[in-house]
Amino acid sequence: MEWSEVDSLLEKYFNGETSLNEEQQLRDYFSTQVPAPHLQQYQSLFGYFDQAKVEECPKQLPIFRTVKPARNRMLWWSAAASVVVLVGWSTFALLQTNGTEQSDLGTYEDPKVAFEATQKALSMLSSQVNVGIESVQYIEEYQIAKNKVFKKPVAKQQGS
Repeated sequence: MEWSEVDSLLEKYFNGETSLNEEQQLRDYFSTQVPAPHLQQYQSLFGYFDQAKVEECPKQLPIFRTVKPARNRMLWWSAAASVVVLVGWSTFALLQTNGTEQSDLGTYEDPKVAFEATQKALSMLSSQVNVGIESVQYIEEYQIAKNKVFKKPVAKQQGS
């Protein structure tokens, strides 16, 4: 095989454009002949492929499926137990709060006291609403002034 042919095959090989037949030609070239001086750097690459085909693993690797299934079951049991404890604790806490805290919801037995408390709450609310209305009035004045300065162009009628 000529050097130029090997060079073009190597270029195609490194671009990933070779066929299996062309790759076999490269392997044969580098394993049977002494390559050209500028191609000797690739001899170890193609020699490795031939060596890797022959090589075998000297010892048996453990199968990963034989991981102790008891450990898996233990994880599931611990997760299930924690869920049961969490549900039980939250149920107990919910029942305890229903019995004590719901009896005092801020209700008034005397209607006059309840009316006065309602009036106080509504007056605080209305004072805050009035502040909001005043700020809206400032915005309206700004809009009026802006419209005076920046007049909108009147659209011309077509067909006249």
